[in-house]
Amino acid sequence: MSAADFRSAQAVAADVREGRTTARAEIEAALARARDDRFNAYTAVFAERALAQAEAIDADLAAGRPIGPLAGAPFAVKNLFDVEGATTIAGSRIRRDAPPAEHDATAARRLTAAGAVLVGALNMDEFAYGFVTENAHDGPTRNPHDLTRIAGGSSGGSAAAVGGGLVPLTLGSDTNGSIRIPASLCGVFGLKPTLGRLSRQGAFPFVESLDHVGPFARSVADLALAYDLMQGPDPLDPLCRRPAEPVALRLQAIADAPLRVGVLGGWFAQGAFPQVLEALEIVADALQAKRGVGLPDAELARAAAFCLTPIEAAHLHWPDLKARPLDYDPAVRDRLLAGALAPEAVAEAARRYRPMFRDAVRRVFEDFDVLLAPASVCPAPGIGQATMEMDGQQVSVRKNLGAYTQPISYIGLPVVAAPVNRPGKLPIGVQIIAPAWREDLALAAALRLEQAGVVAAHRPPSPPAEPSR
Repeated sequence: MSAADFRSAQAVAADVREGRTTARAEIEAALARARDDRFNAYTAVFAERALAQAEAIDADLAAGRPIGPLAGAPFAVKNLFDVEGATTIAGSRIRRDAPPAEHDATAARRLTAAGAVLVGALNMDEFAYGFVTENAHDGPTRNPHDLTRIAGGSSGGSAAAVGGGLVPLTLGSDTNGSIRIPASLCGVFGLKPTLGRLSRQGAFPFVESLDHVGPFARSVADLALAYDLMQGPDPLDPLCRRPAEPVALRLQAIADAPLRVGVLGGWFAQGAFPQVLEALEIVADALQAKRGVGLPDAELARAAAFCLTPIEAAHLHWPDLKARPLDYDPAVRDRLLAGALAPEAVAEAARRYRPMFRDAVRRVFEDFDVLLAPASVCPAPGIGQATMEMDGQQVSVRKNLGAYTQPISYIGLPVVAAPVNRPGKLPIGVQIIAPAWREDLALAAALRLEQAGVVAAHRPPSPPAEPSR
């Protein structure tokens, strides 16, 4: 990969707009990178569509017609987003004979309207049920920084594509941590917005009360702009009603103002690998966060999210589970079946706790603008690694990578995952958590850290390094 492959989306668009390159040249280069995908990030490439849009952008430029702020910048989407004319497989075998989508998902359509060019669909855990992107049908996505390690999940292809220089911008989904964990492990920025902030229309559902969509990028500026461009009410998503509240143009002013920053301890430190706690300390020091704070009963919130996930997902999948059980990844099928068999009282108890935990967290935010926590319990484990050691015990990798992300998803708070600048080491990220609807605060804190060099998108070695620690 060359330095040009790691430009931001806005830098690519500026090069196109100012005549240093053409949209067609940029998209041809992105398509070439997609064909030479060492990370197994892509599952589909939309070359004809992408080249047609690039040519239209170049024609508009030549004619002096206005173009969008991301005109000519390539992007790709997790393969659970609808793409017109393509089948939305959601990482599964069972949907490969489904009819093609009639329209793009709202989030993808809004980026395309801003000139970004959709070049492909990206690998993921089957039906978004996992944290590793070791897909039983399409193979594992490999971490750009060490091809023997996972990219995280379930949006692993989305994070690896940005981290590996394939595209500067991607879309993913986050139910229990599926943007934040792969962003952390692949060394890129990710945003999980407030539940209901961005439209989920056209994104194949997983858990109705926990599903979010959001962007991955190499810079905070790209993350903020993509977020702005996707905002706004959508009549096709009943949760997405709030008017757009753009942040990009006011982000610097917020970053320059005082921020009250707390560091989550208790549950959010239990089992963390030493390098995770070191990375968190680096960020806390840079933001002059002097106070530790606990979220009361965060482990109960995590348990509630853990219970709701298979129960709500099983309702969606029950017809196919009965008709075609062998077409599912066995690990996914078994968890869905367990959810289908769970007593409804378990789901009710998990739902009843949500307002109590939300109120407790709201009281914490009376004293802080943002809270810091690890984004994952460890750097990227190896592909196929079943267990890891936490607090002296061997535990399941798949069940525990989301230990610090699930309590936050449970109440739908906005979070930026920011990669801590650790040259020569495996990436690790932090969560910057803000109150509901205050994505601007999380993005501003991330911008302050980026400008100080404390967080930065990682450049992978070329070729990727041998396993590192």
